This record gives sequence, C-alpha cells and structure tokens, in this order.
Amino acid sequence: MKSLEELKAIKEKALGDIYVRNVKEATGSTDGKTNDGYKYHIMVCAGTGCTSSGSATLIKEFERLIKEVGIENEVKIIKTGCFGLCAEGPIVVVYPEAAMYCQVQPDDVAEIVTQHLVNGKIVKRLLEGVEKSDDDVVTEEDLEGSDFFKKQQRVALHNCGKINPENIEEYIAHDGYFALAKAVTEMTPDDVINVVLDSGIRGRGGAGFPTGRKWAFAKSSVSDKKYVCCNADEGDPGAFMDRSVLEGDPHVVLEAMAIAGYAIGADQGYIYVRAEYPIAVQRLQIAINQAEEYGVLGDNLFGTDFSFRVELRLGAGAFVCGEETALMTSIEGHRGEPRPRPPFPAIKGLFMKPTILNNVETYANIPQIILKGADWFKSMGTEKSRGTKVFAVGGKIKNTGLVEIPMGTTLREVVYDIGGGIPNGKKFKAAQTGGPSGGCIPASLIDTPIEYDTLIEIGSMMGSGGLIVMDEDTCMVDIAKFFLEFTVEESCGKCPPCRIGTKRMYDILEKITSGRGELSDIDDLYELADAIKNSALCGLGQTAPNPVLSTLRYFKDEYIAHVVDKKCPAGVCKAFMHYNIDVEKCIGCGKCARMCPADAIVRTEYIPEGHKLASMAINQAKCLKCGACMEGCKFNAIIKE
Repeated sequence: MKSLEELKAIKEKALGDIYVRNVKEATGSTDGKTNDGYKYHIMVCAGTGCTSSGSATLIKEFERLIKEVGIENEVKIIKTGCFGLCAEGPIVVVYPEAAMYCQVQPDDVAEIVTQHLVNGKIVKRLLEGVEKSDDDVVTEEDLEGSDFFKKQQRVALHNCGKINPENIEEYIAHDGYFALAKAVTEMTPDDVINVVLDSGIRGRGGAGFPTGRKWAFAKSSVSDKKYVCCNADEGDPGAFMDRSVLEGDPHVVLEAMAIAGYAIGADQGYIYVRAEYPIAVQRLQIAINQAEEYGVLGDNLFGTDFSFRVELRLGAGAFVCGEETALMTSIEGHRGEPRPRPPFPAIKGLFMKPTILNNVETYANIPQIILKGADWFKSMGTEKSRGTKVFAVGGKIKNTGLVEIPMGTTLREVVYDIGGGIPNGKKFKAAQTGGPSGGCIPASLIDTPIEYDTLIEIGSMMGSGGLIVMDEDTCMVDIAKFFLEFTVEESCGKCPPCRIGTKRMYDILEKITSGRGELSDIDDLYELADAIKNSALCGLGQTAPNPVLSTLRYFKDEYIAHVVDKKCPAGVCKAFMHYNIDVEKCIGCGKCARMCPADAIVRTEYIPEGHKLASMAINQAKCLKCGACMEGCKFNAIIKE
C-alpha cells in the first residue's frame, strides 16, 4: 500500500459492493437498492459453533434453491463470523432488512427463499426474539431483536457477523487499516503509546495489566530486534471469545499487531494459535496473504520506512502455554514451560529480545482506539476498567453464547437481562469467572459490577472472559474439584508447588466428595492454597487454588455438609446419593429393572393394595447411582435422596 489515497479508493469500491448491508442504516429504507447489483445479501454464520450445527449444509441448500427459482443474480450468499447468540444457531441474517433467522434447518430454507427473497415477506416464525404467531406483520421492533443484544456494546466484536472474514476489502470498507495508516503517517511511536496509555485499556487475557505501560516498557528497551506476539491459545474450559474474533475478523489482529510493532520498534510478529482452531487458522493465513498482497503488511508500509510481517505458530493445546513466557518458549521450538520473572518479556522475551504479548481481544480494541481516540474508549466502562469486555457465557443459562458489555455491567444484567435467566425455573446459585484461575461468585453478590478490581476483591478475576452460570442443582465442592482436576492435568510440572500441591488439593477434594472427608481436610486445603499461591513459578500455578478458596469462602457450609453430615446438599456427589422405590406408588411394571445397567432392581413379594403386581426394590450394593431407573419411571415412584 503506497498511500492513504489508495486505501480510500479501495474503501469506496468495497462500500459499493456491500451497500445492500448498509442501505437501511444509510437511507432508512429497505427498498433493496444496491450498488453491486444484488438485491439481497444472505449472511450465514460460518463460525465453529454454527458450522458444527450444519451451516455449511444451509449454504448449499440456499445455493440450490436460489438457482432453482432463477434469482442467483439478485442474491449473494456470504460466510461470516459469529453473531453471538450461539444458543439459537445456525443463524442466518438477510439484508437489507437485517432479518435474523435462528435455528434455521435445511427444511426452512425453501420458505425463506420463496417468502422472503421472492415475495418480499419476512418469515416471522424464524425471527430471533419475536413471539411465534400467525400474524405475518413484521414491525421495526421485531427486526431489532431481543434483549440479548440491547445491553451489549460491540467493540472488539464490531465486525463479527457483518463482514466476510476472507475478504480484505470488506474489512477496509469498515475502516480497516486506516488506524495503521494514521499511526505510521501522522503519529510518532510515542504518540501511539500515549493514546493507548490514555485510553486506560487493560489486557483482556488475564490479570488486566495496563496495555500502554507494557508497550512503553518494550519501547524503552534497547535492542537490535524486538517482537510483537499475540496469544490466541485460549485454553480456558468453555472459552471461545478469541476464536470468534479470529474467525470473524482476523484482519483486526494483524492491523493491531502492526500498530504495536510501529510503537515499540518491532518488524516481526507471531500469532500463537492452538491447532484445535482449524477455521481460525485457515482464516488467519488467508488474511496474512491478503494483507501482504495489498501492501498493508510487508515492507515500507504506506510509503514509510516501517516494515512489519506476521507469522503463525500452532500450539498443541497445552493450557500452560497461555502463560506468556511458556508461550514464547513454545514459539522458540522448546517444550512450553514458564520462565522465572524478572526479567519480564518487555526486557527479555521471545528469543531473549524485548517482546510484547497481548491476547486477541486486547488487539481487537486497538485500531478503534487509534482512530476514535482515547476519550471515546474512556466513555465506556468505569474509571479503573475502561471499555467493554467479551464473555463466553455458558452453563445453566438460556442464552448461551458471546456477549460484549461495558465494564461495570452487573452480573444480574448478564444473567437475566442478556442471558434470559436460568432454565426450568431453577434458582441462580453462582457464576464462575476467570476459568481455572478464577473463582465463584455467589447469588448474594449478583449485583456486583463486572470490572477487574471488584472481581479480585470478591475472590474471582476477569481472566480471558469465560463465565459459567450455575443453578441450585450444582455442588460447589464438585465444581472446585472439576477445576482442580483440569489444573492438575494441564500443569507443566516444572515447579513442585503446582505439580505436587495442586494434585494434593485435588486428592483432598476427591476424599471429601467420596464421603471420606474429615474436618482437618478443610484446614489442609487452606494451608496448601496459601503455599501454592506464594511459591508457584507462574501466574497459572499461583491462581490455581482460586476456585477452591472462593467456594470455601462462600459455600463452606457445603464442605461441612460433605464432611460432617455425609451429605451432598445438591445431590450431585454419588457417594452420598441413594435411589429408593416408593412401594405404594410402584405398579410393578418392571421398566426400571429393564433400564438398569447393573441389574440392581428386583421384584419384591409385596403387592400394594389395588395393584396387580408386586412392587420393585433397589439392591443398594449393586446400584451405580446413574439415575436411569428414575428417568424411565412414569409414576414418580423412584426417589432420589
């Protein structure tokens, strides 16, 4: 790319090509006027979630039927990124009306084609957030969607679901690479760093270290070579925020890394992405190739003496490689293990040269901060936690998926206003944030604002953005054991506190949940947690006890119940579980016995009054406590105690 004028020319052309997607916003009309010859654009989610639900089949069916009715010159089908509402996938959005169709199945495609694309009538029964009725009238409010989107503010995700991630010109049409052009032609490296500092953005991948300070440290380091790295490893269970950005808007990461390279004096970048993200890897490589072809990566960017290139490095899925020094060690070709700090990466990082490392979501904010300014970014969020945060919301909640909210939004708003509440009328019990390094937030703190320092104060942390919702049927001791088991499995084993300490904590939790716990075990958990936090080599080991400590802090009564009463209040831990048959309700049909995989159910000699057959009974010595019998009984005769 030789000049800003060339970039502007590409943008003008690309805006014409995607005009149908902007006609409603630009003119207030949905008359189908378009500059690229198409009347409709069909955006089909091709992220991992919807792809696994069959969106590729939908695309083929749309292509077949559109050709069959002879409107292939009027309709353009585009594969795009995640829309966020994963619970309702596969999702298809039809422009210019911006009609969001949810849970679309191959059998629905014919109706969308004939009713919407041919006759111009929106298929109301498939619209997101609209009551399913016989009324065909679609209002403006119908097309605005449900409460899931109303409280969100998309910054990092602003292009996901709106562009074709494999077409660089669509990214440029949405001001892509204009921030890079501004940085290298109008700003000094110090100017760039000062804007990032002033914005107050903190790292979105872990403890929330100020991004601008990290960049400033690296710039001040004197070296013949410096590096910019991107952490796209994302190993937290249930987390897919970074994956969705890479799949839906890969160029934003490349542009941000180039800006970071200009700011600190680096000409080489590496994106460390897990190999289990094949769609993300493919689209990143396409984006790198296109960026080099268009001259926004490579030598002498925008006619300056600044050059920057990006390469991919694939990880094998080790959780520890989410830690910055372990990640860099892996890029170097060694076993992914953390290194002692100091020296910090800004002084000695990749190949022992000054390096900055940020995660995908952090980079996704940078171009907009450069273009719109620090004050724009600071207008969102709170004083100490600026901007927005993307969360992967899962667990016992209706609207699972990706949400991006201003910092300071309360947990209640996420769970009930955006997430739609808890299914089946169950009560909210807790939410776990921060993945294996985080903690559990109890229902009593549901009005806690979600921001860095507040979460740390209550025993949790922001982390990369996983948010798991739990209902009344969740055993908090079992949850702590789940995360400890993950940490034990993923420990690199380099330092004894993590390698031995977490395993010892897990063994104690296993002892408690199997009915062999003692009160002294709880004291041992506290002692081990303290030792690990104070002596583990890296941040992952130091935060590994958090799930245990937070559940002890807010749900200690459940630990006591397991140890003293030999009872699991939530009825989850099998060691305390018993299934019995109410002989007065049992009609002796024998279905429970047929469903039992352990042959633990036998017929008794007792025939209840009014029944023809003898009732059944459970042999507790053989019972696996799997619940198959309870699921098969139509008469509610089986009781779980």
